[in-house]
Amino acid sequence: MAHTVELRLVNNGAVIGVEMGSTLMEVLQTVALEQPYPMLAARVNNRYKELSYRIYKPVTVEFFDMRHYEGYRVYQRTLSFVMQKASLELYPERKLRIRHSLGNGFYAEYDDRRPLTAEDATLLKLRMEDVVARNLAITRTKRLAEDVAKEYAAYGFDDRLELLNTRPHLYRTVNHLGDMPGYFYGALAPSSAYVARFDIVPYYNGFYVALPSRENPEQLTTAINHDKMFDIFHEYQRWIDIMGVPTVGDLNRRVMEGDGSELIKIAEAFHENKIASIARAIAEANAERGVRMALISGPSSSGKTTFSKRLGVQLRVLGLDPVLIALDDYFVDRDKTPMGEDGKPDFEALEAIDLDTLNDHLRRLANGESVEIPRYDFISGKRQWHDKPLQLGPRSILILEGIHALNPRLTPGIADGQKFKIYISCFTSVAMDNFSRIPTTDNRLLRRTIRDNATRGNDALRTLAMWPSVRRGEERHIFPYQENANVMFNSSLFYEISVLRAIAEPVLREVPDTAPEYAEARRMLKFLDNFVPIAPDEIPPTSLLREFIGGSSFKY
Repeated sequence: MAHTVELRLVNNGAVIGVEMGSTLMEVLQTVALEQPYPMLAARVNNRYKELSYRIYKPVTVEFFDMRHYEGYRVYQRTLSFVMQKASLELYPERKLRIRHSLGNGFYAEYDDRRPLTAEDATLLKLRMEDVVARNLAITRTKRLAEDVAKEYAAYGFDDRLELLNTRPHLYRTVNHLGDMPGYFYGALAPSSAYVARFDIVPYYNGFYVALPSRENPEQLTTAINHDKMFDIFHEYQRWIDIMGVPTVGDLNRRVMEGDGSELIKIAEAFHENKIASIARAIAEANAERGVRMALISGPSSSGKTTFSKRLGVQLRVLGLDPVLIALDDYFVDRDKTPMGEDGKPDFEALEAIDLDTLNDHLRRLANGESVEIPRYDFISGKRQWHDKPLQLGPRSILILEGIHALNPRLTPGIADGQKFKIYISCFTSVAMDNFSRIPTTDNRLLRRTIRDNATRGNDALRTLAMWPSVRRGEERHIFPYQENANVMFNSSLFYEISVLRAIAEPVLREVPDTAPEYAEARRMLKFLDNFVPIAPDEIPPTSLLREFIGGSSFKY
């Protein structure tokens, strides 16, 4: 007689008995769920699992499709796996790399940099559609690491082999799409048939892979309106290729060879050079058209505050007098924060800023008046006032930084020509391997988790719980204005996740497995395990990373 175990289904609240050893796919086929889009994976006892996962004990299960944040990542990973197989079948002699995200999709190119023609794009799309139509099973197994290494070597996957060799374990997890091996630090769909919606558009030297919108999976956007962001991504990507650290395996190898100190110095020098060039551009705009305000915007944990302070230093070198104002200090008191659609405080909304007071202060500063600026206390959730007023002089440049800085509604009284607009974000360019890119959101989430735990009274559980709201706010209030920037700055440091690992791990481990956020904490811990740690000792006190890990020589 078959043994059954209890399964609680979050999607409809049902409690059912399932045969021990049943897969999630088998459960999904027996329950009646309204599902306009295919379920891609599930959260099982607050752990993300693929639909091939077998049930042997009582579980709580929530199935999700691509509208879920993790479901969207599942779709992206699976499509990149399909693309790799299609490319390998078409062009076995060429190495394809996914370089970075772009809009709702990602940009990829071949190592030989030979531009992809419209005919090439059509051939690749047709072959991907063929792989999808074959409905090839995607499996995940644990095998002896030496056997996995042999498979990678047989396919010429040197990037994955390097990662395998620099993080030695007796057994390693390996995915297969049909007979082709691969590795992804997250769940994949059950088969190639689950990613039928996409497009391939020639772009630059490679192509743009368009994915459906997470909010509306019926919508497929092929227009690319991120040229400035692409240029920043590509510049940094070329640079880390020259540095010899395009993938985590390459980075790990350099660290293991004792080059960690040198990598830190070079990455920090690159930042300093870019910040100095932006300061020169502001000085030229000041001389040519009287620009006296620099607006700095970017998503959460981009390093806006430290960037502003370092920019101020470089402006002083040029004989200008920077005056810094942080939008965060103009937050309304926490109990007056507007509510979002989910009934929770929306800290990312423009209305969370006291716009009247801010614009009154900007007007008075422009008129040469002395103004007392507030200071927001994140622990108490209230503004405080101090007796160190600000005043602009003839050589002053007002630096205003915050997530809404590029939104025209923030400063309606200031002519657009009087603003120098800067967009900053952490555009992670080091990839896990040629087909597993590291989402920039993961990098920023690590930064925020560490910083909020140390300075804002938030443990990892609270930070992870707030993150979806933060992401919604970014998509609504920040990303639409990013291409309005005069310049963009990549705050990513290619060595930083190797440093963040040791600091983030104990914080993430405090998330209890009873919380839904445990699934995300566990995913991040698995991700961090791929990095050889670097000690933070040689990171300079002016580094952007010090804003998050502590030890900065700047006052915040």
